Amino acid sequence: MSKQTLAIDILLDPRWPRVVSRDATADGQFLYAVRTTGVYCRPSCGSRTPRPENVAFFSAAMEAEQEGFRPCRRCRPDRPPLREQHAAMVAGLCRQIEARETPPTLGMLAQSAGMSAFHLHRVFKAVTGVSPKVYAAAYRARKVREELARSETVTDAIYGAGYNSSGRFYEESDRLLGMTPKDFKAGGANTAIRFAVGQCFLGAILVAASERGVCAILMGDEPDALVRDLQDRFPKADLIGGDAEFEKLVAKVVGFVEMPKLGLDLPLDIRGTAFQQRVWQALQQIPVGSTASYAEVAMRIGSPGSARAVAGACAANALAVAIPCHRVVRNDGGLSGYRWGVERKRALLEREAME
Repeated sequence: MSKQTLAIDILLDPRWPRVVSRDATADGQFLYAVRTTGVYCRPSCGSRTPRPENVAFFSAAMEAEQEGFRPCRRCRPDRPPLREQHAAMVAGLCRQIEARETPPTLGMLAQSAGMSAFHLHRVFKAVTGVSPKVYAAAYRARKVREELARSETVTDAIYGAGYNSSGRFYEESDRLLGMTPKDFKAGGANTAIRFAVGQCFLGAILVAASERGVCAILMGDEPDALVRDLQDRFPKADLIGGDAEFEKLVAKVVGFVEMPKLGLDLPLDIRGTAFQQRVWQALQQIPVGSTASYAEVAMRIGSPGSARAVAGACAANALAVAIPCHRVVRNDGGLSGYRWGVERKRALLEREAME
C-alpha cells in the first residue's frame, strides 16, 4: 500500500482529528503509534503531530507492543489514564478525610498525595467537584444527620458520628445542621421557616427559606399539596406565612421561571450528602438553554459509572429551577422522570430555548 493511500485512510479515520486536537476525552478509547519513531502514544500526547501516513491505531497497549512499538515516555500510555490515576488517588484521600475526627489539612493531604497543596486542591476539585474542606464538611454533616436520626440521644449521635468530644461537635453543629442538634432530632422544632405560594406558567410554586437561605422551591398543581410537602420535610418546624417583603422573593423566583435569562442570585440553604452536593453544583454550571445527560454529569463530577446515582441526586433536589435538574436528560436527548412532572420539565426547557 502506497504512502498516499495510507495517508488518505488515516485522514478519513474519525480518530485522526482527535489525535490532531489532542483530545483528552479520547484517552482510554484508543492509542496511536508512529512507525518512524517506534513509539505509541495516547491521543492527548503533547508530542509533535506525526505525518498521517506514519500512523497506526491500536485499541490497547498490548496490541501496540506486540507490533514492536514501545510506550511514549511523555504520556505513559502503558499506565492508566491520568484522570483514572487522579480519581483513585482522590478516592484514597476521601477515605482519609472520613476516617479522622479532625479533617486533615490541605498540606497533610498534599504530602500524602505527593503533590503541592495548590495542585492537589485543583485535582481534588476536578474529580469531586468540591474542595477537600467542603468535602469534609459535607461528609461530617451527613454522618451527623444519620446518627441523630437513629441514635436514642444526642450524646450517642455525637460519638456515633466520630467526634471524640461533645465540645467540638457543638462548635460545628449549627453550621452542619442549620439548627441545634436537639431541634434537628425533633424534626426541626424551634426552627423558623418562612414560606409563600405564588403562581407561574407551570402552576403553583412554593418558596421557603430558613435563616440561611432558600431551602425549598416546590412546584405542583395544588398550593395545599405544596404546603403539606413542606410540612412533611420539617414536621416540627415553625412554618410562618410570608409577609409582603418575603413575597418579593417569591416574585423574584417566578420572574426567573418566566424569563430564565434574568438569572437567579439567591442565598441557598442546601443540605445533602457530599455526592448530592457534587451533583447539584455540576447542575448549576449547566447554562440556560443547554442540557447534559446523566452520564455527562457523572463524568463532570469524576464518577463516570454513577449515572444512576446522579439521577437519584436529581430526584432528591428540593430546589426546583435554582438547582436546574430539569436540564439533565437521557443519553439520547429524551426527557426522563422529573420530580415535578415531565411536562413541566419540557415546558422549562422550551422556555429556556426561546431565550
